[in-house]
Amino acid sequence: MFQRQVSFQEAIVMALKNNYCNFSGRSSRSEFWWFILFYSLLIFVIALIFGKNDFGQTISGLVVLALILPYFGLCVRRLHDIGRSGWWLLINLIPFVGEIIYIIWMCKDSEMHPNQYGPVPNVVA
Repeated sequence: MFQRQVSFQEAIVMALKNNYCNFSGRSSRSEFWWFILFYSLLIFVIALIFGKNDFGQTISGLVVLALILPYFGLCVRRLHDIGRSGWWLLINLIPFVGEIIYIIWMCKDSEMHPNQYGPVPNVVA
């Protein structure tokens, strides 16, 4: 039994279509990091195309607003995947140390057994 790594496209579809505002269940590490890459690239491309003028900042702000719920939902589901409550997302409010702990947790392997938040995501028997 092992966990299948999702592709870039699968991660985007899972985050934006299947789990747009879902804060329950679990998300794999690959799903989380592919979405973070997509989110970062999207903001970067918008900044490149529109620049830092008012229009570019407005477009960028609208994109951030549209993606904030899937982002938080994915973060909470990723925390569930390592056996932590979604409330641990608030650790980011602690400057520097909280952010480092959060990044370490996001890089951690999934718990390879069902936990209180659901079954292991993307399992291949």
